[in-house]
Amino acid sequence: MTRRSVADAGAERGSAAVLAVSLAALLAMVAVLVTAVAGAVTDRRRVASAADLAALAGASAVQAGRAGCPAAAAVARRNGSVLVRCTVEGQDVSVRAERRTRQVLGFRMTVGCSARAGPETRSG
Repeated sequence: MTRRSVADAGAERGSAAVLAVSLAALLAMVAVLVTAVAGAVTDRRRVASAADLAALAGASAVQAGRAGCPAAAAVARRNGSVLVRCTVEGQDVSVRAERRTRQVLGFRMTVGCSARAGPETRSG
């Protein structure tokens, strides 16, 4: 059995604190990453809802004899998104809405979603 000297024991003093601080920093970074991903998922769902509502508003406007894209753009804007594309084919309106995510550690993303609305077509 070997004995450790007092000098060897002093060399390891504080190593648990370094490990604990390193693990705490890693845990904090993981928490920030999870928060950023959760925020992006939330923004993606919001922009999907905005695109759906914008397409419905555009199709409703077209069926009422008004321009569909201005109506769709107004609804997308009221729902916190920007309408980046709008096409009208007959009474169908297709839109694409986008939204910028919140800035996390200097990083931002743009999330987008497309939607289409129009009257039901019956086949057969």
